[in-house]
Amino acid sequence: MQKKPSLTEKQKKIAAGCALAVFILLSAAVCWFVGRPMIRFARQPELFRQWVDGLGLWGKAAYVGMCILQVVVAIIPGEPLEICGGYAFGGFWGSVLCMLGLFLGSVIVFWLVRKLGQPMAEIFFPPEKLEKLHFLKHSPKRNFLFWLIFTVPGTPKDLLCYFAGLTDISWGTWLLLCSVGRLPSVLTSTVGGSALGGKSYLFAALVFGGTLLLSLAGLLVYRRLCRKHEQEEEKKDNSAD
Repeated sequence: MQKKPSLTEKQKKIAAGCALAVFILLSAAVCWFVGRPMIRFARQPELFRQWVDGLGLWGKAAYVGMCILQVVVAIIPGEPLEICGGYAFGGFWGSVLCMLGLFLGSVIVFWLVRKLGQPMAEIFFPPEKLEKLHFLKHSPKRNFLFWLIFTVPGTPKDLLCYFAGLTDISWGTWLLLCSVGRLPSVLTSTVGGSALGGKSYLFAALVFGGTLLLSLAGLLVYRRLCRKHEQEEEKKDNSAD
């Protein structure tokens, strides 16, 4: 059997460029035809619940698909969609369905970036944002830091999903981080949404208030980590000069 000729580096770059172009066009179409209705649903959770109830089992599948899409098309906000899941399906099933969608979306993003490289990540994130996480590539505490950023509400998890594919982190470690690591953040949103759906407004206010405080703390920790490592890199550059 004759062996098929392998692609040259130039052919690989052309193929990657074509794949990126197709992905950008598809993402733009998805944002227009699907993303806008998703955002409208997120603003009107009662309308979303009526819509998924009317679809039956397909409503659950549609919600999982929306969560996948939210991770892949990173410009779609995630928190409102998670709250809608709790509102429409309750705390338990909202969390299960949301976690399934986010997990699958994270796997897809990781695989795409591994295949297409940094240009894939730069579709949604400017190079300077990715550069801020460069320290995670070689940090001895990388897995812990990934877990910390995933766990705390308010941190840029979609950015982390795209950046993870640029590192040498193993598939097994990544699957664990993007599943278990996301759980606390998802639970706060879906439980709060479930409380809203059950008209437990005081409990919902307490959940969202606590989540807001955690989000602010998480954002501060994230920025401090990035700034600390930026300063360390600057010192290294200065000493090298």
